[in-house]
Amino acid sequence: MAVLVCDEEIADRLIAQRQASGGDRYDEVWNGVYIMSPIANNEHQSLATEIGAILRSHLDWRSLGFTLVGANVTDREDDWTKNYRVPDVLVFSNGTKAIDRHTHWLGGPEFAIEIVSRGDKTLDKLDFYAAVGTQELLVIDRHPWKLTMYRYNSTSKSLEITEDSDLSTEPIASNFFPVQFQLNAVESCIQILDTNGTIIRAIPIQLASRQ
Repeated sequence: MAVLVCDEEIADRLIAQRQASGGDRYDEVWNGVYIMSPIANNEHQSLATEIGAILRSHLDWRSLGFTLVGANVTDREDDWTKNYRVPDVLVFSNGTKAIDRHTHWLGGPEFAIEIVSRGDKTLDKLDFYAAVGTQELLVIDRHPWKLTMYRYNSTSKSLEITEDSDLSTEPIASNFFPVQFQLNAVESCIQILDTNGTIIRAIPIQLASRQ
């Protein structure tokens, strides 16, 4: 159930409470509107953490990119807190145009991952991610399990579906980094592979899980 709070005093108090408790970790601001996101469930957090760790060991340690699990991304030079999003996983190339402002990134990563949770607005973020220069966005649905790759189209200046994959179909490869993702129904896992198809890591998943 969505709640719109129009009283600034109440809104400020709610935000302060979330900041004090640490519940604001994944909150976002969309053009001045504060979006309170619930803390993701254990499966969501575990998946994001493990994928981030795998990409860091496979890419960062070989100086092929820079990986973060959650980071503020904005399109604003000034007062970035008025408009930002927080992808679950971000990978920046060595030659990225995004600028590290320490508290946030001005501009998006070349590759990002969003893990879908019940009631979130992942697909509503596509225009923002395209506008900040994100070149690839991998969306991981969990009910049912599915991988969808969105890539930047320079003609339409938008992120568009280029590949999707459900259980036991072909892997989806990044065009920017030497890594592929595949759902495997037989092994009940998400496989992360290198460009040669060698499995880097298989992350167990519960096929009957709920968001």
